Amino acid sequence: MKRKICVVTGTRAEYGLFYWILKELQASNVVDLQIVVTGMHLSPEFGLTYRQIEQDGFVITDQVDMLLSSDSPTAIAKSVGLGVIGMADCFRRLQPDVLLLLGDRYETFAAAQAAMILQIPVAHIHGGETSEGVIDEAIRHSLTKMSQYHFVAAEVYRKRVIQLGEHPNRVFCVGAPGLDHIQKLHLLTKEELEQELGLSLLNPIFLITYHPVTLESEQTEKNIESLLQALDVFENATLIFTKANSDTNGRIINEKIADYVVKHPHRTKLFTSLGQLRYLSMMQHCDVVVGNSSSGLIEVPLFQKPTVNIGSRQNGRLKAVSVIDCLEDKKSIVQAIQYALSTDFQNKLPHTVSLYGNGNASEKIVKLLKELPMDSQILQKSFYDLTKDDQSE
Repeated sequence: MKRKICVVTGTRAEYGLFYWILKELQASNVVDLQIVVTGMHLSPEFGLTYRQIEQDGFVITDQVDMLLSSDSPTAIAKSVGLGVIGMADCFRRLQPDVLLLLGDRYETFAAAQAAMILQIPVAHIHGGETSEGVIDEAIRHSLTKMSQYHFVAAEVYRKRVIQLGEHPNRVFCVGAPGLDHIQKLHLLTKEELEQELGLSLLNPIFLITYHPVTLESEQTEKNIESLLQALDVFENATLIFTKANSDTNGRIINEKIADYVVKHPHRTKLFTSLGQLRYLSMMQHCDVVVGNSSSGLIEVPLFQKPTVNIGSRQNGRLKAVSVIDCLEDKKSIVQAIQYALSTDFQNKLPHTVSLYGNGNASEKIVKLLKELPMDSQILQKSFYDLTKDDQSE
C-alpha cells in the first residue's frame, strides 16, 4: 500500500523550498502525495499563490482558510486557532501516514498542533536554526518537540536538535532544499529577466526583501523608513522589491514600499511574488541583496553575491563571508551597501562557501520519507539527555 505523505504549505517562499521535494514525491510509485494549502496562498492580498502550485502541475488535495484580514498580534493568534480547527478536520479526512512540515511559520505551527493531537507522525525540515528577532524562534523549537523526524540543513543545527532532546538516530543532516533550485533550474538571462519584469535592469541592481521583526513590532514603521531613506542615497540603482509576508505589521512595510515605488517609477518595482525562477534569476544578476530574509543567508551565498542583512531578524543563523550585518538605521545600511559594492569586498566573494549544502537535499529527504518507520510506535519519544554520562552521539 502506498504511503500517504501530506505536505502543508502556507507561503510562496515555503512552497518554493518544497518544490523539488514535491516533484520527487509526485513521481514516486510508492507515495500518495497530499498537498494542503493555507495561509497566504489563499489570500488575494498576497496574490492567491495557490494558483502557481496548480500551474506547476500539482494537485491540491485540500485548502484550510485561516488568515484573518488584520495583521495585528491578536489576529495572528486567532489565525493559529482557526488553523488548528481547520487542520484537524482536514487530517481527519485525509488520514495521512506522515505530515511533512518546513520552517517556523505560524501556519505550520497550527498544522503540527493538530497532527500531534491526532497522533500523526511529523517530519520537520530546517529545525535547529535560530532567528532571535522573531517569534519564529520559539515556533521552530516547538515544532522540533512535536516532530518524530528531523531534516536539518547543517551539522551545527543537527547538534542543536539533539540538544533539545531528540535522539540522534532521528536527526538527519541533508542540507537546505532551497538550494536545489539553483542546481536544477535553467535560470533566466538578464535580457529574459528584463522582459519578464517589464523593467530595464541598470547596474547597480538591488534585490530587496524586508520582513517584520515580530519581537520588535513597535519599531516596524521607523525601520522600514530607515531602509527607504538609505536607498535614496543610491540614486542610480535599480530597486526590485518583493512584499513582506503576513506577520505582524507586514502591511505597514508593504504600504511604505508601495508609496516609495510610486514616487520612483522609473527605477523601482514591487512584486507580491517573483516566483522561484525569477527570484533566483534576480539573485544571479543583481549586485547586492538587501533586507532580512533567510534567503540572503541560505541561497545568495551559492551565487557568491553580497547580502546586506539588516537588524536582528536572522541573529543566530550561520552566515557565509558574503553576508554583511548592519543595524536598523540609515547610516549603518548605507555603509553596509557601500561596503558590499566596494572592490575590496567584491574580491572576497569568489571565496564564498555555502554553509547549507550544495543542492541535493530533496532526494535525501524523499528517500528517508519512503524508508523510515511511520507506525504508531515512533510517536513515543524518550528525551535524549545529554547530561547522562552514558550517552553519546
